[in-house]
Amino acid sequence: MAAVGGRGITILAVGFLGLDAVLLGMAGWWTRRQDLLLVGGVLLLAAWGVLLLWRRQRRRLAEIAAAQAALKSAAGDLRVLIRNQRADNSPGT
Repeated sequence: MAAVGGRGITILAVGFLGLDAVLLGMAGWWTRRQDLLLVGGVLLLAAWGVLLLWRRQRRRLAEIAAAQAALKSAAGDLRVLIRNQRADNSPGT
């Protein structure tokens, strides 16, 4: 459930933050109000922050998937080793 729509929600959040940043920046420029320009800049930085954190999350999820695959492979190797040990230690051989 957590991965469903992750890309869409991120794009939507960045879009809204970016649009708000541009509109507030333009309003600040036209009315010569520094506070609107400042808030627009903060929102623009927030949009970039969302993108950077999303990319970082995607990298970490890829690392976790690779670690899971390696762990699954190691577990399979251990199963084979245990099966071979049982076959070697079975009575009658």
